[in-house]
Amino acid sequence: MTKNNYKLLIILFFCLIAPLSHASDLAKEKRWADQIIDALITGDAEWLQVNDNLVLAIYTPSETKPARGAAIVLHGIGVHPDWPDIIHPLRTRLPESGWATLSVQLPILRNEAEGNEYAPLFDEVPGRIQASVDFLKKEGFSTIVISGHSLGVTMSMYYLAGQPDPTVKAMISTAGGPGWPEFPSMDSLNNFKKVTIPFVDIYGTEDSERIRNAVQARGKIARETGKKDYSQYKIEGANHFFAGKDDELVDTVSNWLENNMPKQQ
Repeated sequence: MTKNNYKLLIILFFCLIAPLSHASDLAKEKRWADQIIDALITGDAEWLQVNDNLVLAIYTPSETKPARGAAIVLHGIGVHPDWPDIIHPLRTRLPESGWATLSVQLPILRNEAEGNEYAPLFDEVPGRIQASVDFLKKEGFSTIVISGHSLGVTMSMYYLAGQPDPTVKAMISTAGGPGWPEFPSMDSLNNFKKVTIPFVDIYGTEDSERIRNAVQARGKIARETGKKDYSQYKIEGANHFFAGKDDELVDTVSNWLENNMPKQQ
């Protein structure tokens, strides 16, 4: 084999495998789904049809009747919809305040993947969020909010900057960062400018400077563009995962919903 033919073979090989790295790790999703369903105590496993794939979601109905609305809970980088930090407390305790929850598996990569490696997966995000909205609409909800953590915030804003469903009434960001401006889909600060619904930023004082600076940048954008339905809440001593601060986080989200979201008709 000549040197040029060898190079051509290498190029062809990478062209063939490249698309495989541009999709969620469905095998990992299935492994986690099996583990979650086997251990699930609160809530019911649901399968959302998204194109040719089934995506796990956990639905937890409101403990009050009638429900005030429903929250789509979106996890951060590389984890799952019943992750013990932030996600499980929100999805299981918001129902106590009259909010049903649907916690959804977002696209994932290998454990050691960096955030910017998720850029090719962002085209999968709107379909998963819209399938979640459609599920909740079939359950009778007309008031839906999105609650995201970390990369889940970046993914949420990509959806909201497009053509979100009108039943989505608000965005709750927990530890939302600036994204990665080199990728338009992941440019959270630019996408934030396109969000037209109420937006609340919740962050911890012990989170990274990157996250805290992103929150301040969104506040500056809100002031400069006249976003009067934007607000910030800081939780003293909280780190990126709000370790030991579950009560404060859930109370902050519940109180904001109580004071800012009208009861659904």
